Amino acid sequence: MNAFANTTSRVAIASALALTALAGAARADAASDLAAAATKEGALTVIALAHDWCGYGDVIAGFKAKYPGIVINELNPDAGTGDEIEAIKANKGNTGPQAPDVVDLGLAFAPSAKADGLIQPYKVASWNDIPDNIKDADGYWYGDYYGVMAFGVNKDLIKATPTDWADLQKPDYANAVSLTGDPRSSSQAILAIMSSGLSQGAKAGEEGGKKGLEFFAQLNKSGNFVPVMGKAGTIAQGQTPIVAAWDYNLLAWRDGLKGNPPMDVVVPKSGVVAGVYVQAISAYAPHPNAAKLWMEYLYSDEGQTGWLKGYCHPARFAAMSKAGKFPKELLDKLPPAAAYEAAIFPTVEELAANKTPVTEGWDKVVGANVK
Repeated sequence: MNAFANTTSRVAIASALALTALAGAARADAASDLAAAATKEGALTVIALAHDWCGYGDVIAGFKAKYPGIVINELNPDAGTGDEIEAIKANKGNTGPQAPDVVDLGLAFAPSAKADGLIQPYKVASWNDIPDNIKDADGYWYGDYYGVMAFGVNKDLIKATPTDWADLQKPDYANAVSLTGDPRSSSQAILAIMSSGLSQGAKAGEEGGKKGLEFFAQLNKSGNFVPVMGKAGTIAQGQTPIVAAWDYNLLAWRDGLKGNPPMDVVVPKSGVVAGVYVQAISAYAPHPNAAKLWMEYLYSDEGQTGWLKGYCHPARFAAMSKAGKFPKELLDKLPPAAAYEAAIFPTVEELAANKTPVTEGWDKVVGANVK
């Protein structure tokens, strides 16, 4: 390389480094400005964030520690996705504590929330790390984490742990099987029904929903279905000895129960549906800057690691794993990778096609009021 070329190369490298430094400084300034604006607002209202769901308790605590000037108002931790949508609609002109700033929605609900003008666009700094197939191109919603449908089993009451959906129809499981919410509004319950339909050979979408309703109608007719919203407490008390729920919820409940009673968490052999949840900011957010800052925190390395601690696979899982950003001890606590190999990731269209027959047909086909 001649002296001229060598000098040119050094100049090019120096210029690139300078541009990178300027871009980094600009991002830091923007982040500082956002934090200041959010702190001036002084509050953030969230909804449907149970502390044992996906590690949200620690995630919320982490945000509070980092931004002590922002008070978090937590609405209805046990709400379903449908309840979140209704909360936005009911508080369009309300700037008080009942108006959610941010929502955590089942993927099937996100496109309609955008179409109805209920959410607003915002792209976080780590936007490029979020896979394209789980985010809206315009930034109205973006995937945050996923898990797979599984069974949580009270081993004091259920000696033979079911290993697949078909097992739940056995007389051994009379008055034992439950869902985590109302299938007319809970994304988790709606996808449990789809999962049971796929286990019978149905295709994802409308067919999966209809087959799933038939499955639960039979469960209800035989007396195996319990119309009680399953959670850690109902499992422990024996009201719902078997609960179909996301693996991360069940694993957190198992940890919380500390062996009293002992609890199995099993991914079924068939119909393994993966459920993606998404984040969005309300179009009517009373604290828009705090909402944006919350999103930046959730999609930061710290926020994503917080979800992994809660047994969820965060949206940036692939990029952060490749960069070696997750502690090995956290990765080792996840269920075996083989449990996820058969997972089916329904498309937005398939989720919408499944949702309609389930929400509209539950009363007529199954006829159980889950509460």
